[in-house]
Amino acid sequence: MTIYYSLTFLLLAAEMVTFCLLVSPLPFTVRKKLFRFLSESPIVAKVAYGLKISFIFVGILFLDALQRMFRVTAESEIAKTGGQSMHDVRTETNFAARKFYAQRNTYLTGFCLFLSLVLTRTFSIILDLIHTQEEYAKLKKVVGAGAKGDQSKQIEELKKKLAASEAKDRDFANLKKQAAQQAAEFDRLATKYNEAIGGVSDKKSD
Repeated sequence: MTIYYSLTFLLLAAEMVTFCLLVSPLPFTVRKKLFRFLSESPIVAKVAYGLKISFIFVGILFLDALQRMFRVTAESEIAKTGGQSMHDVRTETNFAARKFYAQRNTYLTGFCLFLSLVLTRTFSIILDLIHTQEEYAKLKKVVGAGAKGDQSKQIEELKKKLAASEAKDRDFANLKKQAAQQAAEFDRLATKYNEAIGGVSDKKSD
């Protein structure tokens, strides 16, 4: 394996480790600090810029490996259908080795490019998720504080209504008591009046 494909393999291995680190079940505080460091650190930004340049070269290697794979496959098909004898073991081994190396390089560079896209998208999704969770926590605190304030206001209003209702009940009880006393007094006076009227009638009859 040549030096640039060896570097591509190392880059692919680093991408796999980074992806496992991103999707690992870390605590929210640790994940938030990690992604904040990755998104705000100038050193990480420089490394990301260098990786973008390296991915351009990986893309060129992918196109070259793809072209070689098609060429080797076409040469192999031409050798088989053209009537040329491939009974030579070294010739067959040469075609097989070239085809294997071309396919290996194609898959290596292709997976490296694909995983870079997956990493970029996964990082942006998790970063948006962290921002959303932070906004939700802030909104929950605000709503909780507002709800507590509203509850205290409602409790004060209910206390005032209860006090007013109790005062009305007391006034109604006093009024009822006064009405009962006045009714009893009226009955007493009516009874005396009737007795007085009855006594006068008896005297006149005499």
